[in-house]
Amino acid sequence: MTIPRFVQIKEHLIAQIEQGLLVPGDQVPSENQLLAQFGVSRMTARRALQELSDEQILVRTQGLGTFVADARPMSSLLEIRNIADEIHARGHDYSCDLIVLDAIAANAQQAIDLSLPEGSQIFHSILLHCENGLPLQYEDRCVNPSLAPDYLKQDFMQHTPNAYLSKIAPLTEADHVVEAVCASAEIANALEIESTQACLKVGRRTFSKRGVVSFAHLYYPGHRYRLGGHLSF
Repeated sequence: MTIPRFVQIKEHLIAQIEQGLLVPGDQVPSENQLLAQFGVSRMTARRALQELSDEQILVRTQGLGTFVADARPMSSLLEIRNIADEIHARGHDYSCDLIVLDAIAANAQQAIDLSLPEGSQIFHSILLHCENGLPLQYEDRCVNPSLAPDYLKQDFMQHTPNAYLSKIAPLTEADHVVEAVCASAEIANALEIESTQACLKVGRRTFSKRGVVSFAHLYYPGHRYRLGGHLSF
């Protein structure tokens, strides 16, 4: 069975991207260059580029050309999404490793984050969330025990802290702080990156009607993740 010419062009460009010969932001050959290279009609070259754009592999910009899309997963700052749901929505496999689940005495900063007296008992968890087996998010979370008394009894291999807390203490508001940081050696090792590589750090404090529920520090490998959103005015 003969492979259609536009499919051959698509497979050629995808192979170049997978081999690292074309990286996000690189301009791909124009319709004129493709028709000369493959000996096809302009319509065939245009179809190949359009289908790759529809599949979000390429981005076409009027007057500038066609470029390799940024394939890093993107999450919105305008909503709080369960990391497992986010990964499943991309059609990928989610898994996690539980690193810490314990009760501790709140230090000065943790007490401020949770609006509790210093030294109060709080719950502390650290999880590593993975996408297709590759670490995507290092979650360091402190929880107010009065609003989630059974937090330490949960099986976070079956559901995430976000999913559990959203169920037992429905969120009414949240604060976000986003910054670029160099991860500690422990976090870099967990995320399987070099300690010199930049991380995206999200500080997120969530509230229910009864007060502050939790404060989480979420770390993402900067080269594998991004945040974004769309605003209408």
